[in-house]
Amino acid sequence: MEEKKSNLKVKEHKTPTPVENVKTEVKEQKVSVPVKEEVKEKKKEESSSKKIKKTEATSAPTSLPISKKHSMYICSFIKNKSIDRAMKELNEVLLYKRAIPFKGEIPHRKGKGMMSGRYPINATKIFIQILKGLKGNVLANGMDLERTKIVSCSASWAARPRRAGGVRFKRTNVTLKAQEIAQ
Repeated sequence: MEEKKSNLKVKEHKTPTPVENVKTEVKEQKVSVPVKEEVKEKKKEESSSKKIKKTEATSAPTSLPISKKHSMYICSFIKNKSIDRAMKELNEVLLYKRAIPFKGEIPHRKGKGMMSGRYPINATKIFIQILKGLKGNVLANGMDLERTKIVSCSASWAARPRRAGGVRFKRTNVTLKAQEIAQ
């Protein structure tokens, strides 16, 4: 009878390495741990190289206790002006040196190109605060303040939660956007 050759291979067992050799191998490998200062410097370099410059800044306070009508006219007054110029002209309104142009049956006022106008003092004070916040946002976004102009300004109704004796109190939402204009 023929004997069949088996295709089975015998596995050879290797003897495990001694524990001492493993320990010495680990000791020989040195791992460099960066110091905190080096890590901070690397992060700064990465963030400065990847920093994206923003071209728009916004300020959108809600539920302001001012008239929507006054806010709309102030918005049209400060639109397409630089932030500093708008603040300067609104300060003149507080001193009754300049009137905000209004429409409708309102008395005539002195001023170039203005038929009628008023001095909305309370709304002007709040708009100056909003413009200061917008200016801070422009600087925080890394935009050039001298080349930045107010592109859009809008006022809309807000919720009027307070009602006392049938009187509804004034509430207005205002949105200001400033963009850096290339010159």
